[in-house]
Amino acid sequence: MPLLPLKIPAGFYKTGTDLDAAGRWEDGSLVRWRDGSLRPVGGWRVNENIPSITQNAPRAMHTWESNNNTRYVAAASYNELFAVVSGGTTYDITPPDLTPGSESAAVNIGYGYGFYGAGPYGTPRPDTGNLVEATTWSLDNFGEYLVACSTADGRLFEWQLEVTTGSELVVDGDFAASTGWTLGDGWSVDSGVAKWEGTTAANLEQAVGSLTDGEKYYLTLRFIDPDADDDPATIPSAKVKVVGANTSTILLDETLLVGTNTYQFYIDDTSLNIQIYAESDAEPEFHIDDVSLKLGKNAEIIANAPVSNKGLIVTEERFVLALGAGGNPRKVQWCDRENNTSWTPAATNEAGDIELQTSGQIQTAVRTRGQTLIITDIDAHACRYIGPPYVFGFERISTSCGIISRKAAADVDMGVFWMGSGGFFRFDGNVVSEIPCAVHDYVFGDINTSQKSKTWAFTNGQYGEIWWFYPSSNSNEVDRYVAFDYKENHWMIGNLSRTSGASRGVFEYPMLLDADGAMYDHEVGLSYKTSGSEQSVFAQSGPISIGVGDNIMQVTDLIPDEKTQGDVNVTFKSRFYPNDTEYSHGPFTPTSPTSCRFS
Repeated sequence: MPLLPLKIPAGFYKTGTDLDAAGRWEDGSLVRWRDGSLRPVGGWRVNENIPSITQNAPRAMHTWESNNNTRYVAAASYNELFAVVSGGTTYDITPPDLTPGSESAAVNIGYGYGFYGAGPYGTPRPDTGNLVEATTWSLDNFGEYLVACSTADGRLFEWQLEVTTGSELVVDGDFAASTGWTLGDGWSVDSGVAKWEGTTAANLEQAVGSLTDGEKYYLTLRFIDPDADDDPATIPSAKVKVVGANTSTILLDETLLVGTNTYQFYIDDTSLNIQIYAESDAEPEFHIDDVSLKLGKNAEIIANAPVSNKGLIVTEERFVLALGAGGNPRKVQWCDRENNTSWTPAATNEAGDIELQTSGQIQTAVRTRGQTLIITDIDAHACRYIGPPYVFGFERISTSCGIISRKAAADVDMGVFWMGSGGFFRFDGNVVSEIPCAVHDYVFGDINTSQKSKTWAFTNGQYGEIWWFYPSSNSNEVDRYVAFDYKENHWMIGNLSRTSGASRGVFEYPMLLDADGAMYDHEVGLSYKTSGSEQSVFAQSGPISIGVGDNIMQVTDLIPDEKTQGDVNVTFKSRFYPNDTEYSHGPFTPTSPTSCRFS
């Protein structure tokens, strides 16, 4: 009996009818090809150091290293801006007067939107071309400092890596003596630490005044286990509580971990009490040291910068470009070189501005080799540094190539790739070209256009891939991805909910965030669990036919060619005509050979 080899080329083809995908891979999720070989993508795990960042769906993420090699992660949601040090300490650096935006896009519904005379009179209807977009952020680093701009707030912010400001508020936090502290039964101060060796839980306490109502404060302290072993039975358990002295509001109530503990809270009082105590009367001995309370430091407005902007980018020459500056959707304004507080043009600086000659609105900008690419919702412009007196030269390099959202572009060595409203585009440094897409109908035929502003891109350079995450038509949140392998020139699709992320580089693995702000290391292991549920990993071919439809296959055996035989199940689907009833056979666990009988 003859054998029929199944040699299916790499990549998914999902355009037209099922029969159009004959001999190709037609559907799947979480798989890729390397040199034509099908395999699963790398799995993921919850990041142990940074398990979560934002409290709402993050819409931007950025990673960078400071001048002393400390690694940072910044992430932002519609009303939050957080920074995380690589050790896992999270700092809320949200400006206190930040204008909150919208977690989801809103369609304008009712009277007063759209063109006069269009549609039936008296019927309120959605204007899907006039959306209130979901709030996103531009995050970048100016030297070692973080710079940020929210589309809803429009101001340019800078965070200079400082988390506290002002003087130390705790007296004798290093326990050189017991000044300022009230020592309950069992507490003593000795050898530069506060020791608890009691038999009845009591407080180590200090009252702190001269605080500012409504401000954010950071409390840091070191919890020491003098036994210093891993035996759970001998590890002490203690708590720290912070209470407003006048309002009696419990501002903080946490169990301490061995090592340095950092907490942040907002106060509704002008004074507070810090209380540290054993969780039970039978706790082993423990020590407290290095107690500190300071006013929190938030991201601050960049002085003299324009307002009502829609984004920012830092060029290779160290100019900050404000996009949609001053509320003008076509205006680009830049500061003096390496001086982000000088924005007024003068003969002695290189600050300036220009209004692009376009009928579109600036959406985003991307650094690429030797220039900055500015993309509007209808065309693309190259921005190149040419020096004084004009500083930058601007050139429209393509039309009819607008981007679908502010976060849907990514740069790699082969150029800038972005997703448009009806196709995919690439700028190779000279010209823009549309990329033929084998899954075009699948992506653009089933996307929630009202939530398209949530679409975002990231690069998986280890495998030569650009991934775009977007919401499908039945979802208001990101739940799918489409990816392009620009080295081997094929497409991948799948189901995965990730709302923001950062490529591998500063950190060992690509790090992606879900809608709950949970952080995952990707491309590690083969676990595909999100929120406790396992994601499906599969690939399904299109129809496989023999002859010209005048023969019937009698399949009796499957002979697998699998590197780890038994790890993959196989299911066959059969029908006699393209639109006939389809029958499933299996799943089969491959053996050599695998018995299976169907026609």
